[in-house]
This record gives sequence, C-alpha cells and structure tokens, in this order.
Amino acid sequence: MPWAGCDKARSESALAGAAGYTSPMLWVKSLHIVFVASWFAGLFYLPRIFVNLAMVPPESVAERERLILMARKLLRFTTLLAVPALVFGLWLWLGYGIGRGPGNGWMHAKLAVVVLAIGYHHACGRILAKFIAQRNTRSHVWWRWFNEVPVLLLLAAVVLVVVKPF
Repeated sequence: MPWAGCDKARSESALAGAAGYTSPMLWVKSLHIVFVASWFAGLFYLPRIFVNLAMVPPESVAERERLILMARKLLRFTTLLAVPALVFGLWLWLGYGIGRGPGNGWMHAKLAVVVLAIGYHHACGRILAKFIAQRNTRSHVWWRWFNEVPVLLLLAAVVLVVVKPF
C-alpha cells in the first residue's frame, strides 16, 4: 500500500496537492455542490406544485391559495439557493481556472446547461405568475413532463463534469 505509515488525512491532502487542488478550492467546490443540489431540489419540486395547481377544481379556493403560497415561498427560497450556487461555480471557473484552457470543451457544454437551468428557473417564476392570475392553460400531464426537465439538466451537468467527454 503506497500510503503505509501515513495517516489518512495526510494521504488525502497529498493526493489533492498532487492534483493541483488546494484546501480553499476544495471548500469552494464543496459549497458549490451543496448549493447546486439544493437549488435543483427546488427546481424538482416547484413544477410538482404546478401539477397539483393544474388539478385543483375551481371551487377549491383554499387549496389553490395554499398551493400558491407554497409555490411563492419555494420559488423565493430556490432563487436564494441559486445565487451562491452560481457564485461558487464562477469562483471555481474564473478564480481557480477549473475548465479553462484547451481540452476543456466539457466546460462550454456545462455552461450551456447552466444557462438552460437559469432559463428554466426564470420560466418557473413566469409560470407561477400565470397560475396566480388564473391563466394556466395546460393540463397536469403537461406539467408532469415539464417537471422532468431539471432532471435532464442535472444529469447532463453531472456527466459533463465527471466524465468530461470532450
């Protein structure tokens, strides 16, 4: 075993240093991952509320108002989570140079996925405004399909970052 005689923390630190990673960068990366996961949790659930709103009968005013309140709070909280996710990601990219330089085409694709995720987030806000104004024209089935978009975005982002296919 190559690390015989060394404690585990020192071994992991040596591996991180050998890869060009620094301890502060690993903290930034960890926070980025946590905030991205939290942001996407909101993006997974908000369209689920749209599904429920689309199914509310017109006479169920209290149910509709409760779901609208939940959606408003979730959108606000999800937006607050998106900001540090994006800031830490930019810090990794611009501050530490992750994904910069030749041979990092995966980063261009990931940035496109991030732009799509921001667009999806913005679209959710506009959709919520339509539900509030009672101008939804789509069925709960359509919203179920819409709900799958962030799953595909997260899948694409993770594959690009981990596999780095190009």
